Amino acid sequence: MATGAQAADTTATAPRVHYRYEQVDEVKVFYREAGSRDDPTVLLLHGFPTSSFMYRNLIPLLADRYHVVAPDLPGFGLTHAPEDGRYAYTFEQLSKTLERFTEQLHLDRYAIQVFDYGAPVGWRLAVAHPERITAIISQNGNAYEEGLSEGWQPIREYWRYPSPENRAAVRKFMTPAALKWQYTHGVDDESLIAPETYLFDATMMASPGNLDIQLDLILNYADNVAQYPEYQAYFRRYQPPLLAVWGRNDPFFLPAGAEAWKRDIPTAEVHFYDTGHFALETHATEIGMEIKDFLDRHLRR
Repeated sequence: MATGAQAADTTATAPRVHYRYEQVDEVKVFYREAGSRDDPTVLLLHGFPTSSFMYRNLIPLLADRYHVVAPDLPGFGLTHAPEDGRYAYTFEQLSKTLERFTEQLHLDRYAIQVFDYGAPVGWRLAVAHPERITAIISQNGNAYEEGLSEGWQPIREYWRYPSPENRAAVRKFMTPAALKWQYTHGVDDESLIAPETYLFDATMMASPGNLDIQLDLILNYADNVAQYPEYQAYFRRYQPPLLAVWGRNDPFFLPAGAEAWKRDIPTAEVHFYDTGHFALETHATEIGMEIKDFLDRHLRR
């Protein structure tokens, strides 16, 4: 058992996480920040339906050697953005807001860690400014058609025919039960999933106007798939160091999407974990160590 002094030493040396806001035009971006600005920066981009909260366990694992910044995208978490109609909830606009955010924080060069919706935001940042990207880590953040599962079929119908009926059909992805399922599907031991994850997401989803924002973003996701060839051309041309850490039981993004990087980046490193979509909820330590080793080899040579 640790003595009081030993416990105090452990607490003293643990990286401290700061919780901040940055006003970016009409959006007040909430973000988590840890580590020294003298160290290489890692920008953590979350996905649907969560926020930077999904990185709460990963940030301390990286922040002793890296400057870590994890913003909440507009429409998610604690970021304050105008209502739908006064702010364009498209992935292009989210990317522009995040680009401006990085510039205001003077993040001139950074690695990106992307997940789910964070992936197309990250890909747009990389295509727009390849000189800023030092490395890429993808945790179930897709860039290839073969990575899309049959679970996308109702959404594809919505893309093809954005009728009120198809829009209503997609709402099923927003229910509290569906949000919980996204966390627990493919997980052997559901007791490893902290309930505050999906409960927090459900609370945010229920905020006034947010459901329509999410339905608009899902409709706009078709643009991301249409731009996959452009993202892949970026991978081939610039050959960024790339690590894929993938929950193999993800019901939305298949392992084939991770393996596909080897076509465009022969040096890509791909690792699978026996878990679901939110792999960090069950394998944060293992994935964190893999990411840290990858970053050490590529950013600290």
